[in-house]
Amino acid sequence: MARFLRPLLRGTTYTRLLHLWVPMLVVSVWLFIVPSTPWVPALFLIPLGLVPAVRTGEGVQARLLLTPGEPEPGISETPSVTWRDRLRTVLWLELRMLLGGATVCASVWLPILCVELARCAWGGAPAGVPLLDRLPPHRAWAVLAPLPLLALYGVTVWLGELVTAGARRLLGPSPAERLAALEERTEQLLERTRIARELHDSIGHALTVAVVQAGAARAAGDPAFTDRALEAVEETGRAALADLERVLGVLREAERPVSARPTLADAGRLLESARASGAKVDAEVTGPVEAVPGPVSREGYRILQEALTNVLRHAGAVPVRVRVAVTGGTLALEVRNPLPGPVPGPGRGSGLRGIRERAALLGGTARTGPDEGDWQVRTELPIG
Repeated sequence: MARFLRPLLRGTTYTRLLHLWVPMLVVSVWLFIVPSTPWVPALFLIPLGLVPAVRTGEGVQARLLLTPGEPEPGISETPSVTWRDRLRTVLWLELRMLLGGATVCASVWLPILCVELARCAWGGAPAGVPLLDRLPPHRAWAVLAPLPLLALYGVTVWLGELVTAGARRLLGPSPAERLAALEERTEQLLERTRIARELHDSIGHALTVAVVQAGAARAAGDPAFTDRALEAVEETGRAALADLERVLGVLREAERPVSARPTLADAGRLLESARASGAKVDAEVTGPVEAVPGPVSREGYRILQEALTNVLRHAGAVPVRVRVAVTGGTLALEVRNPLPGPVPGPGRGSGLRGIRERAALLGGTARTGPDEGDWQVRTELPIG
């Protein structure tokens, strides 16, 4: 019984009833003026539904009254773009008027029927109700008097569900809108992946430098070297904090320009950080690096950062050769270092995977692995 009466306790039941009543106000005015042509309002809905903005208004009403509180009701609020959207809007308006008429008839006549049955049960005569004016007064009609109210309850709930299903069907997103929503969701996922890579590259590099510097300072026992190591840790930590603040700003949807991210023009900071960690870095930069487009330059900086981080993490203070070359329409990045031990298996860590992903997103290539006794990371990114 409680489950049966549950719709009476939901506000959605009454907002849907209001949604069905609203269009009948206009129809009622028309019938009051010209009762002989009740079909004219339905005919007027055809050109009205072809107006693009009508779909927006109907969508707003449907979301507000048919699906209040639902985060994803499946009802669009955008104007009609294609003729298919316009025709769906016309069908929706006709359906809404049809169901609204059925709701008004049920809301008016079923309570009247209940009252008239009760009057018959108490010995009175029905007042102008078709079919009931022939019923003889009898107390047995009291048993049937509540039935119209139960029918009104069922019809109201059923029509509310029916009009909601119709709204989702006729006012729902078009294929183009669903595709646009899917593309937006894809962009959000790509942005989250990019942020994860940013955090991995920046924070991972800072922690690696800090660990290597701390270990080297403790083993050296030289106050001057310890001072240089602490200075390098401080600089790297500040840079990592700046990167972290920028990434958190993106997560908070702050208006921060993408150009604030470091580019290859800031690569000297990476090289000095690696040198301060004990690595002997031999760097060679050829070509107009400053002319490399922003997206390619920023991703190139992160690739170089991750390659140097891997050297410090896995090989330690070893000689490193860095080559950055801009030739024609290609940016080539190469980082080589001698292998301190046995040749490892294929790189599957998140760092090397991130390098390959960055290169692939820009339409470039990345090769990582042993080469003539060295470990090599080489990427080629198109810039034209």
